Amino acid sequence: MADDVSASVIPLHQVPPTKKAKTGAEPAKAHRQRKKASAANALPPPASEHLIPLDFPTAGAANIAPPVPAPANELVHVAQLPSAPSPAVTLRTVTPSRHPIVPVLLSIAALALAGAGIVMNGWFARSLGSTDIAGWLFLAIGVAADLVALVMPSCAAGLWQTGQRATALVGWSIWLMTFAFAITAGIGFASVNIADVTLARSSRVTPAVTTAQAALIDAMAARDRECKGGVGKFCREREAAVAERRQAVDLAMRSVEQTADPQTAAATRIVAWVSRGTLRPTGDDFSMLRLVLLALLPQIGGILLMVARAMRQLQLDLRGPS
Repeated sequence: MADDVSASVIPLHQVPPTKKAKTGAEPAKAHRQRKKASAANALPPPASEHLIPLDFPTAGAANIAPPVPAPANELVHVAQLPSAPSPAVTLRTVTPSRHPIVPVLLSIAALALAGAGIVMNGWFARSLGSTDIAGWLFLAIGVAADLVALVMPSCAAGLWQTGQRATALVGWSIWLMTFAFAITAGIGFASVNIADVTLARSSRVTPAVTTAQAALIDAMAARDRECKGGVGKFCREREAAVAERRQAVDLAMRSVEQTADPQTAAATRIVAWVSRGTLRPTGDDFSMLRLVLLALLPQIGGILLMVARAMRQLQLDLRGPS
């Protein structure tokens, strides 16, 4: 039996359907639609068309398995992992001085030395006056000079720190002048008093001096009796005895003079003993050193005040704002 294939035959050339004739309003409507379409194509695409959601499936995303959440016990295990230790930072703290009383002690010592220097220099300056008025004028000059020498170092140092270098140099120059004046006055005070004390001690009468003087008097009386009738053998013997007694008196007086300043004699012996004989200073050397120190030390009160002021400022800077 033959198959029926007539129904599956498709003609190769199909006749297009006939177009419906347009009315008068349809061409204007079609023109407006074409105009709108061209204007829409000319505008840029909206920004929303360029944004693709993160969860939008892309090509091949079907083959990627979704992430599997970790079990609860594994999450706890991760949370309990020890964190890396933070780097150790060593902070060095600067603390103020543990002895805040040091500036106070320095200030007290400076004021004590300054007071002693003012009294010494004022006394010596007044002793130079030939009248009372001149003495009081010299006293005023000495006290004023010591006061300037006391406060000028601190003032000059403060001016130097604030940048006023010229004024600070002027202040230091004035301090040098007053310092030299105070040193000379101190030397005069010390030398006068030391000489008076030494002379008083050396002129004192000791038992040895008394015995030597009594022997000299007896020898002189015997010489006078023997030499009354003329110079002979026994007269010359009495003259020799008188000379010996005079030497004994001089030796006793010299020993008293040596003990009049025991500090000098002891210091020279100590230096010779410590140096094993290498250094043998004389009494005059030690006397000069002592004189310089006695004149210099009372005049360094201003320097001590300057140091105390600097230490106090350093402590305030280290302590910081309260």
